[in-house]
Formats: sequence, C-alpha cells, structure tokens
Amino acid sequence: MSDAKTPFELMMEQAQEMARAFNPALTSFDPKSFESLWPTMTKDAMEMWFGKGISKNGLDAKTRLLLTLAGLTMQGAQAETPFRMTVRHALEAGATEEEIAETIAQMSMFAGIPAMSRAMDIARTVMAEKKDDKT
Repeated sequence: MSDAKTPFELMMEQAQEMARAFNPALTSFDPKSFESLWPTMTKDAMEMWFGKGISKNGLDAKTRLLLTLAGLTMQGAQAETPFRMTVRHALEAGATEEEIAETIAQMSMFAGIPAMSRAMDIARTVMAEKKDDKT
C-alpha cells in the first residue's frame, strides 16, 4: 500500500493552507451555518412567488417544491444546503413527510439507490430538526 496522495488531495491541502494564510478564521468556517440566516418563507409568500401567482391554472407551490426535491435528488442530493432548504419550504407549503419521502423514493428508479438514500437521510434530518424546534 502506498501513502501517496492523489492530485485532488494535494490540491485540497494547498487550498486549505492558502485559506489559513489569508484568514486564520477560515479554519473553523462552516458553510452550513449560512442556512440558519435564510428564513423559511411563509406558505403565502411561496405561493405568490413560486405557485399559482405565475399562472392561475399552473402548479401550486407545494407541487413545485416537490418537483424541485425530485430534481435535487436526481443530482445525487449533492447540494445539501439547497436540498435542506427545499425540504423546509415544502413542509411549510403544506407537503407532508410522506409526500416528501414518496417524491424522493420515486427518484430511486431514475437516480439510483445511493442518490435516493442520501436525499432521504438529509430529508429525515430536516424533518427531525423541525419537530425538535416545535417542542
């Protein structure tokens, strides 16, 4: 076995060293902490901007957000913060936990089990956090 590092690992180490040199505070920087700065929009606001405000006969905000979850799942749920925020907004727009789970599960046929599993894990975490906030 070799302890040689891949070019990507070397590049990441170099980037981290540069970040520490520019600003030592960046060593403890957590991009996920930005998520708490973005509030969950109210259902009425989402409906106005993303729902039937666009087209009277179009999709409502809940359906649009479930479609967005499907798309993010198809991408492997790699963009965790947007995924978490979409789950929060879907719940606020009236989606049930079952509808969110079903939307994600449906994508397993197209995105694969690993993508669906990752998306489901993130969604469960968001839903558990939402329940904790209510207590």
